[in-house]
Amino acid sequence: MPESTPLDTYKRALGATTRALSQDKELEIRFGGNVGGIANTSEGTQILLPLPASQLAPEALAKSRGEADALALRLSLHDPQIFAETLPAPGPARAVCEALEQARIEALGSHILDGVGDNLSAHEEARCKRKGFDAPGLTKQDAPLAEAVGVWAREVFSGRPAPRTAQGLMRVWRSFMEEMAEDELSALAQNLDDQADFSRLANALLRALDLDGELTALDPGEEADEEARQGEEENPNNAQDQQDESEPGSAELSQADALGDADGAGQDMIDGDDVDGDGNPDDQARRPDQRAQPLSNAPPPYRIFTTSHDEVVKAEDLCEPDELERLRTYLDGHMSGLSTVIARLANRLQRRLMAQQQRSWSFDLEEGVLDAARLTRIIIDPAYPLSFKQEKATEFRDTVVTILIDNSGSMRGRPIMTAAVCADILARTLERCAVKAEILGFTTKAWKGGAPFQDWLAADKPPAPGRLNALRHIIYKSADMPWRRAKYNLGLMMREGLLKENIDGEALEWAFGRLMARPEQRRILMVISDGAPVDDATQSRNKSGILESHLHQVIDKIENRSEVELIAIGINHDVTRWYTRAVTITDIEELGGVMTEKLAELFTQN
Repeated sequence: MPESTPLDTYKRALGATTRALSQDKELEIRFGGNVGGIANTSEGTQILLPLPASQLAPEALAKSRGEADALALRLSLHDPQIFAETLPAPGPARAVCEALEQARIEALGSHILDGVGDNLSAHEEARCKRKGFDAPGLTKQDAPLAEAVGVWAREVFSGRPAPRTAQGLMRVWRSFMEEMAEDELSALAQNLDDQADFSRLANALLRALDLDGELTALDPGEEADEEARQGEEENPNNAQDQQDESEPGSAELSQADALGDADGAGQDMIDGDDVDGDGNPDDQARRPDQRAQPLSNAPPPYRIFTTSHDEVVKAEDLCEPDELERLRTYLDGHMSGLSTVIARLANRLQRRLMAQQQRSWSFDLEEGVLDAARLTRIIIDPAYPLSFKQEKATEFRDTVVTILIDNSGSMRGRPIMTAAVCADILARTLERCAVKAEILGFTTKAWKGGAPFQDWLAADKPPAPGRLNALRHIIYKSADMPWRRAKYNLGLMMREGLLKENIDGEALEWAFGRLMARPEQRRILMVISDGAPVDDATQSRNKSGILESHLHQVIDKIENRSEVELIAIGINHDVTRWYTRAVTITDIEELGGVMTEKLAELFTQN
């Protein structure tokens, strides 16, 4: 058995402490990439940790331990369900809530173990440095408020000073935050142990920062309690009488209610018939089983009626090999002219990638490898010193690219043909450049609901059932599969009856989860779609906007709270209202050029 290296010993120790902090003995720890993350797979929860530096320098070790501690504490101290109950719509307000919750989690960990606090501080300092928050000329455009709130909250909650690498960020925002929300943050610091109270108090801080436009609706009982608390401040005796009249099951007041909007902005959430002349909700409004209508800009909750009929399937398992070969031949025959054009563009992309991966040398150095080409100078002049050279390491990071293709019925015909050929040629090109490429597709198993819809009917049609169709997520080419083995799989997109409806949000989550489980340092996700999410059964049995709102939430998570680089291409449909980095094409013949150009831009920016 080979002798264990110091790096192997460290990885085992880090894995053991991470499992202990997460309170999950079965937690799987994987190493790879340059940023950590949590992935939920069919085998269970995984934590992906950056591979520690081989030299095991003290600073690198502290950063590595801090990142592992932060992820483990989130698993043990964070309740996603409680967090989602008061989570605002995607946008700046949600980003602030995320930052506050992570600060709460890390502060609790710091209070439990001083060593954990030291590790978290090292990780935060490295993270701020990586994001450039120590730049002296930082402006508000380059300094997100959510990041500043997170640093400030860690400082207050844990009692540890802000990282010196966040000086530029705090210089821009500190005076504003302290002036607008110092009392609200102090109230949050007193409720770190109670996530539910903490979440409600976070809404008060959002109001103080003028970010309350995207808050979710309160329950009528909570709204009544907020009114009662405000009335208590003005007339304690009257408030006591109102409390006696409330039903026994009413929730007890929290500090969040005391910090509510003094102008009664939440009054819009209560029907006018349920409010008496004094502005206080009557007993009917307090009844907990009668929920208020959500605010117009609050996303409807995303639910799934059943996942028992969903499937993630390999392309070769949906079709016989002979038929796949026939479909591939059909695809090639119809797209031969386009293939030549795309191949020429792909070669241009390959030249760009190979240029970035080429190594270079530094010459005329005092140490390194002896430069034999310059030995003639010593023969001419023996007093001339020896010349050495050193090879420069490439800055091209280990990369994986996922191409996620909409397999909905509206893509039938030339759009799906073009998407298949473009993805195929790009995957082949990236493979030649030592860049892993994955090709995925998403659709549903049936039109208008299928088996889940029948299950819903058999269950007496419960209201607001959530997603009512069975997902079919298809793996045409996994990242580790050679192109020659996946070549025929893409012909499956030509199969009659495959393309049905599209639920983009869950497909994006699925592709994102697969990317996060990869060990590569850089992860790119390219989405090709021709429209909004559409599933007739789901949209007709739920409040409008359920699929679109969920897609917004997933995109917000990927773009703003992960290191995955997300880019979207819309075919005859404007996708820029969902994706920050997106392009729309009106001519399907442009797809190949846009795909190669956008990938080239990403690699050039890197």
